[in-house]
Amino acid sequence: MSVSENIIKERIPRHIAIIMDGNGRWAQQKGNIRIFGHRNAISAVREACEGCAELGVEYLTLYAFSTENWDRPKAEVAALMDLLMTTINSELQTLIKNNVRLNAIGRLNELPEKVRENLMSTIEKTKNNTGMTLTLALSYSSRAELVDAIKNMATDVKLGKIAETDIDDACVNNYLYTNNMPDPDLLIRTSGELRISNFMLWQIAYSELYFTPVLWPDFTREDLHKAIIDYQQRERRFGKTSEQVK
Repeated sequence: MSVSENIIKERIPRHIAIIMDGNGRWAQQKGNIRIFGHRNAISAVREACEGCAELGVEYLTLYAFSTENWDRPKAEVAALMDLLMTTINSELQTLIKNNVRLNAIGRLNELPEKVRENLMSTIEKTKNNTGMTLTLALSYSSRAELVDAIKNMATDVKLGKIAETDIDDACVNNYLYTNNMPDPDLLIRTSGELRISNFMLWQIAYSELYFTPVLWPDFTREDLHKAIIDYQQRERRFGKTSEQVK
């Protein structure tokens, strides 16, 4: 019996977020440079996207490049940007064929112009797709997101668009990069690291967290299924008691 047969179809997470970690270590284990791991991680992205789409997951968010990643060696950053642009171009038809809508969050203005243009072009070409929404977190960090949200709220208070008394959870949500999507139900992190790394700190307040030792380039559809099964065995209480939930 395959792992997928244990998945309860009626309890599929609506939104799955993934911290894709371990590319560099995977490459080093094979005696190669770090970018080799990034190149081989594309198959894992495909596995995650196709696996989520098949199960009916509505939103998949991938942490692809953080604001802190700009501090990595220049050669690695340049290679990552080239790989991102190549992948976006090569996967366009696959996105259209599978009815997937591409989205991106982060300080996208910090991306190289050619990369940003290719990204926006693909987002435009897939905007009418009605299947799963695939979001790439690029030049993203949760602290940067919150700083930007606070600045924009302060500006709108000053302009009289909102009052200080209007600021609550819902108001803050409206100023986040993720204002057009639900919070993640399940957050997956690969490579065995047990930290969040500045990713969606506001949004994962009540997300279920799943950590796997699998390095991202080795992540398969079966690993995705295991994470979902683990998620389905948990009781989500959102601050309530078990009795209230039941």
